[in-house]
Amino acid sequence: METFTLATAGAGLVYDVRGPLPTADGRPPLFLIGHPMDASGFAALAARFPDRTVVTYDPRGLGRSTREDGRVDWTPGILADDVHAVVAALGAGPVEMFASSGGAVTALALVARHPDDVTTLVAHEPPLITITPDGPAAVRARAGVRDAYEQRGWGAGMAAFVAMTSWEGEFTDAYFARPAPDPAAYGMPAEDDGSRDDPLLSDRSWAVSDHRPDVDAIAAAPTRVVIAVGEESRAVQTGRTSDAAAALLGQRVTVFPSHHGGFLDGEFGYPGKPDEFAARLREVLDAS
Repeated sequence: METFTLATAGAGLVYDVRGPLPTADGRPPLFLIGHPMDASGFAALAARFPDRTVVTYDPRGLGRSTREDGRVDWTPGILADDVHAVVAALGAGPVEMFASSGGAVTALALVARHPDDVTTLVAHEPPLITITPDGPAAVRARAGVRDAYEQRGWGAGMAAFVAMTSWEGEFTDAYFARPAPDPAAYGMPAEDDGSRDDPLLSDRSWAVSDHRPDVDAIAAAPTRVVIAVGEESRAVQTGRTSDAAAALLGQRVTVFPSHHGGFLDGEFGYPGKPDEFAARLREVLDAS
């Protein structure tokens, strides 16, 4: 693996290349992206593609990447332009892309803004909360996570986030009537460390989950777009956002093994099924 730093407008983007460029087999590089997950979250998945040249990166201001643009928020347009810059720096595009969570939102914006960058995009569980039928209630639930974080710190915020993302079905009055979740019940610390800059729990990434894909631009792009969902996520929020995103694009979701982090080993505490997940990803990519 080789690591590079690319200077762009307002950011220093760190990216990793596993394998040769140009690629040994003539296939496009496989680019793995997330948000707010950085490259470290894709180590297990990358290891399961030893025959491919795999690229990962840290979004601006996260992991090893820096930002000097004077902002503390993230928007899909800026993130998409950063990925475009990395693809250009590779000199081996267009790429195949697996994008998860907020990274899937970035990737949908990338296809709309830079349609020649990606041959096949597998967008896994994009958290586009405003496009579900209960969009206003989902926005309210998201605000509740931010409020818990602002008022009581990281443990309370993360407990609220887990409670929100594990809720099955639409956000009804029953959801909002529940007592605030106890951090200890989720193995989270109750003490407040004073930080308020977490990209997942603050409002700094709200533009990502508020994004509405440019359906016409995506349809006009040469990219094959696949909206993917974990089999264990179907009833929870990111499963429902995946169904809604697929419907916007005139397709049905493609089901993958496991959950929202189904490609993870146990290094982050909630292992998925990385072997099965990688096999399914290979199958979907090979169908191109």
